Amino acid sequence: MNETTLVGALLGLIEGLTEFIPVSSTAHLLLAGHFLGFQSPGNSFEVLIQLGAILAILSVYFARLWKLAMDLPSSARARRFVAAIVLAFLPAAVIGALAHGFIKSVLFESTALICWVLIGGGIILLMIDRMKLTPKYTDVMDYPPSLAFKIGLFQCLAMIPGTSRSGATIAGALLMGTDKRSAAEFSFFLAMPTMAGAFALDLYKNYDKLAYDDVVTIVVGFITAFIAGVIVVRSLLDFISRHGFAPFAWWRIGVGTAGLIGLWLVG
Repeated sequence: MNETTLVGALLGLIEGLTEFIPVSSTAHLLLAGHFLGFQSPGNSFEVLIQLGAILAILSVYFARLWKLAMDLPSSARARRFVAAIVLAFLPAAVIGALAHGFIKSVLFESTALICWVLIGGGIILLMIDRMKLTPKYTDVMDYPPSLAFKIGLFQCLAMIPGTSRSGATIAGALLMGTDKRSAAEFSFFLAMPTMAGAFALDLYKNYDKLAYDDVVTIVVGFITAFIAGVIVVRSLLDFISRHGFAPFAWWRIGVGTAGLIGLWLVG
């Protein structure tokens, strides 16, 4: 296994461990790639290895997704939930498609911005975690479509690397009356179409730029992302129920600060 493949495995591990927690997997991948000297064509690696994380959450939630599919013809509650997920997905789908070039060529290259966003997002997450909020919704199946759409608008903030897709959706959900566990679970469900859409769009835009070695690196990253993602998805909800979001907030602040120090020292 050559050095590039080893770096791909490491970055895949980072992706799987950070995709579903509110710390921004993209920021971690871009910062790690920057300091390791790793650059993928069109910054595609960071998006395409998300397929591993997508399959991880699909494997963990397969039984629930299957039941949901079977209930659709006869259950108004199931149909309302699916409609809520679609509504939450639409804002990011539209903005992501329109701003894809700017996001990849400008925002993904702004390493210092990523560090500052990590720190700022950590501070905001700490503040929200300490608020005395009274939840009105504790089951994702009961989220009204209007609430889901608003959560989808919050997800659009994650177009800025460092924000965190899960962090933005969870923070928005909490501020609008959900409890911590269901907010994290809704973020899981919303991740499926969002990440699949980002994967498909990026593959369409950049498949002609990928060489054989790039594909091998992506496959290795995908496998490690899948394994790590399964572990995280299986344990995250219980962790959040016990500890809240403060550990993730402090981690964001620490990584962002370390990144700024690293940029100051080595550029």
